[in-house]
Amino acid sequence: MILASKKVENLHGEIELPPSKSHTIRGLTIALLAEGKSIIKNPLLHGDCESALNAIILMGARVKKKNKSIVVKGTGGNINPGKIYVGNSGTTLRIMTGVAGLQEGEFILDGDSSIRKRPMQPLIDSLNELGAKAESRKGCAPIKVRGRIAGGRTRITGESSQYLTSLLLSTPLAGQRTVISVSRLNEIPYVEMTLSWLDEQGIKYRRKGMNEFIVEGNQRYKNFRKAIPADWSASAFPICAAAAVKSKVVLKGLSIKDTQGDKRIIGFIEDMGGHISVRDREIAVDIKQLRGIDVDLNAYPDMLPALAVIGCFASGETVIRNVPQARIKECDRIKAMCSELRKMGAVVRELKDGLEINQSMLKGAAVNGYNDHRVIMALACAGMGAEGETVIKNARNIDVSFPAFVEKMNAMGAKIKLKNES
Repeated sequence: MILASKKVENLHGEIELPPSKSHTIRGLTIALLAEGKSIIKNPLLHGDCESALNAIILMGARVKKKNKSIVVKGTGGNINPGKIYVGNSGTTLRIMTGVAGLQEGEFILDGDSSIRKRPMQPLIDSLNELGAKAESRKGCAPIKVRGRIAGGRTRITGESSQYLTSLLLSTPLAGQRTVISVSRLNEIPYVEMTLSWLDEQGIKYRRKGMNEFIVEGNQRYKNFRKAIPADWSASAFPICAAAAVKSKVVLKGLSIKDTQGDKRIIGFIEDMGGHISVRDREIAVDIKQLRGIDVDLNAYPDMLPALAVIGCFASGETVIRNVPQARIKECDRIKAMCSELRKMGAVVRELKDGLEINQSMLKGAAVNGYNDHRVIMALACAGMGAEGETVIKNARNIDVSFPAFVEKMNAMGAKIKLKNES
């Protein structure tokens, strides 16, 4: 797919944001492992979440879609072994690899070519330490898992918070207590989100900061009813577009009280000089002039593509640092944003763990989206503030986390077109 984005003078109006991908996948996982019927209201059922939904069905959950909800009849932890294809979803791969360690049978977990490059060895090693038999050829998918985790002690790197989330969701159903020691934990808000789900379930665990987690064994998940909140990660892109063309937009459906770490985006915009107005489930963003900032994105890696673009439209220099895990997402987002923004005329320098961006006059160019939804959306927003037209190749996965992004942005005045490559 190719996406073309033309310069616009301004944006205006409201945009309804999609449900949270991260909350949806955690909800689907717990519903799979719970006893009885769970009702998930307003889930995101697209892209990565569709992969997660297909995975829980293959593992034995019975699912019915009803209006804007899904009803999941769980397995009580008695999941079906088999082949699980996760598409392009790294979150689904990592969480379901842990879940696969709850059954004696054999699982094979695989995904597309991008997934086969995502590191999995730390999680494989932990599952083996806990009693399962997990293996892969090169530390990436496909992953084979046999045998149950028994509990015990394990160490896990926090290079990706998804490793720890996988263990936290699966070990309550292990036969014994599990002690998880964590080193260099990145993306702490995502772990806090996982813990909030465990708390709602009454799962018994103790922790020493974010360095050690002690999870009691032989626990059970219970059926639940929960509405999925809007996605703060998605909010970065209409905000990015507003920064590119100096506009006011209203974001609908967001809750400032939610556990999602990416709500920090509004703090960053305020630090840069933008005006934010918070109302009940509604955020108004008014951007006229921005100034560069120095920002630690370790806890918020998904913001990197959007903030890199915003930095191009802010006076002075914007420095994004301490986010090395951005290199192991759907693509190397640090390298991708540096190379593609340079094609558009940006003055940007790649750091080991981030980017340095100077205010730049962007011009339309042919760029690569790497089939990474966040890179594609960020470049589309850059195109709105660049002279001429920006054409993004490899834009296939643009709607993974933000269905109808093109249509919703166009309704506010953007000029974006998505078409098949000739």
